[in-house]
Amino acid sequence: MDEMNRGRTAPPPKKRPNLFVRFLTFLVTLALVVGAVVLVVNYDKLNFDSVKRWFAYRNLSRNESGQSESFSFEGKISGTFAVLDGDLLVCSETNIRLYSGNAQLYVNQTVSLEHPAVRVAGNTALVYDIGGKDLFLYWDRTEAFSLSLEEGQQFIAADINDQGWLVTVTQESGYKGIVTVYDSSFSPQIRLKLSSRFVMDVALAPDSKSVALLTVGLDGDSFQSRVDLYRLDRTEEEIEPDWICSVGGDTILALRWNSSGIWALGESSLSIVGSDGTLTGSCDYGGLYLKNFSLDGDGTAALLLGKYRAGTSAELWTVSADGTVRASLPTEEQVLSLSAAGRYISLLTADRLDIYNQDLETYSTLDGTQSAQTVLQRSDGSAMLIDNTSAWIYVPQ
Repeated sequence: MDEMNRGRTAPPPKKRPNLFVRFLTFLVTLALVVGAVVLVVNYDKLNFDSVKRWFAYRNLSRNESGQSESFSFEGKISGTFAVLDGDLLVCSETNIRLYSGNAQLYVNQTVSLEHPAVRVAGNTALVYDIGGKDLFLYWDRTEAFSLSLEEGQQFIAADINDQGWLVTVTQESGYKGIVTVYDSSFSPQIRLKLSSRFVMDVALAPDSKSVALLTVGLDGDSFQSRVDLYRLDRTEEEIEPDWICSVGGDTILALRWNSSGIWALGESSLSIVGSDGTLTGSCDYGGLYLKNFSLDGDGTAALLLGKYRAGTSAELWTVSADGTVRASLPTEEQVLSLSAAGRYISLLTADRLDIYNQDLETYSTLDGTQSAQTVLQRSDGSAMLIDNTSAWIYVPQ
């Protein structure tokens, strides 16, 4: 046995862990855990958009106030404007144009639109003629799809979602609304011919599995507005909605469907409807007049309300998805434009631009707006300012 063990060496003694290394490892782990908890708890309060803006606009020439050089566009201030992937979409009765932030023209299309409407979702812009026959979709700075109706038909409403799905509401003899849903390759998936109630607006679910219709019809002796929900896994012969939610006799001005629910904004109240047709929140304006609004914020609506239809005295509200007023702010100045995107709300007056967070705390202020009449807020905190003939970008410092 001794001969068998003679060639073997005894194993080295196990080293005892260094107490300092163990303590240091514990501290690093603890710091990471605490940091992760703080990040989760305070995520809404943290703002990394300044870092995003630094990378996005580091090559953009700006003056000391953060404004870029303006560029001229062809169109009218009365036209319809939208931001598409940072570009400026200008839509009038005769032209659709898409400009980059440094004035490069990507789209220049001659059209004939009596009442142009624009919707933007993700990297796609939808332009259609309310009461007309033409519809256009744009992405990657080019026209991706167009649709022209036949004689006797007209567009009532249309919507797109972030997945690139499209829904249209058209009107033709014998029906009060024909709803057609297209997938992201613009292939029709379902067509519903409705005749019992007038279809006034439409919104696609973010997951492309349902569609919400704003309908108006008689309920007893009075007209009532309803949000009717249809799952898309149905046959075209099944025209009864899966869920119904009444939003009363209020005139509904806009319908949006986002991750927080279906927002039905009326002249005197705001209703939020869940994907199962239940009313999850409502906000009454308390007799105030709706002067302006935006439903493009993340989980909130921005409302400008006044005691009188005319005059400068007003209140800016942000309303959460449960219908509660998250914050309010009085203003005594003439508001020229209101816009919201992401976590920001911008308010443009004659000589100042104020950008707020959703708690209506001031995020940035620009004194001297070069006679801008329209503001388009962007989700990274920057904004595009527009006057009669030109546009430029404001980047908060």
